Amino acid sequence: MTYRLLPFGRPLPRTVHPGAWWLWALCLATCAGRTTNPLLLIMILAVCGYVVVRRRGDAPWALAFRMYVLLGAFIVTMRVVFRIVFGGGQGEHILFTLPQLPLPEWAAGIRLFGPVAAEQLLGGCYDGLRLATMLVCVGAANALANPKRMLKTLPGALYEIGTAVVVALTFAPQLVESVLRVRRARRLRAGGQKGLRALRGILVPVLEDALNRSLALAAAMASHGYGRTGRTAPGARLLTGFLVITGLLGVCAGLYGVMDAASPRYLGAPMLLAGLAVATTGFLLGGRRLRRTRYRPDRWRPGEAVVVGSGLLAAALMFVTTKVDAAHLYPSLNPLTWPEVSLLPTVAILLGALPAWLAPPPELAAEPAPHGTAAPAATGARVGEPVA
Repeated sequence: MTYRLLPFGRPLPRTVHPGAWWLWALCLATCAGRTTNPLLLIMILAVCGYVVVRRRGDAPWALAFRMYVLLGAFIVTMRVVFRIVFGGGQGEHILFTLPQLPLPEWAAGIRLFGPVAAEQLLGGCYDGLRLATMLVCVGAANALANPKRMLKTLPGALYEIGTAVVVALTFAPQLVESVLRVRRARRLRAGGQKGLRALRGILVPVLEDALNRSLALAAAMASHGYGRTGRTAPGARLLTGFLVITGLLGVCAGLYGVMDAASPRYLGAPMLLAGLAVATTGFLLGGRRLRRTRYRPDRWRPGEAVVVGSGLLAAALMFVTTKVDAAHLYPSLNPLTWPEVSLLPTVAILLGALPAWLAPPPELAAEPAPHGTAAPAATGARVGEPVA
């Protein structure tokens, strides 16, 4: 009996637990929410892009990362445009002046166009870039994590909601794949239209195909029993939902109290702990009314610990930076200064790139054998498993 192993020091290709990727991405999004420094935000974008390129698979949802990047660029552009349209003249450095439109008395305090200052444009760019970076972090999780495997890890109380969320999350990846398929079909048919003329010929088939595939996924999941609640008394279901929603609201209020130093003391850690306790009780009660089996469940291994640990370390160091060196996290707009970076937040962000090397590589589809060579026998064994 022989074993097929990869070279020493390289992790075996396998699917990383989707919860690990989501926790890593949320930690990086937390880092982005702690700063408006464009240099740090661009570093976070670079880290997300590099990890996605190194560790994404060939599944349909892995192709949606580019769409999130384009959406982030659109958000930054719109924030800057809004600053120009609704008055961006609050500053000393006036870049240009647009004709101001007069408004009626009931719209006092609102200005359309007029002078545009550099301070306001940079403020809109910083805010838009922070929001776009957080969106790209979520897009990285969507490109790396398998949404169907994520559904299996949800507690029973969120199983019905998780089914709907998985169907909704698959719409964007299916949309990207449909665009590629429609464009490929148009090239095969020698479609010569470009620009706006070709939009109608692409948009309708793309939306129809993506929607049909999402509905087919929903029907397949329903036929396999996803989202079934079983026979449960209405009172028990109402109690479970009340506990979960109340607990989540308490968690939100507790997080707000922890982040806001001026809030009352009872609104901080006590409210957060109480909300977690109530939500956990609701999850446990909801899990009792749903019995499900798992075929080859995803397990937490050292690779998942590395992914989550890198994100947690990045978020923790960024939180420490807000206490000891907050000036470099929020560049001054009045007076206008050039953004600078310090060592601690730079190290925090670079720690988020560790999964690009330490996380297990994804399992890619087998490539066809070259012409004239025999394909390997379909033994069903995996890498690292014994082969007779």
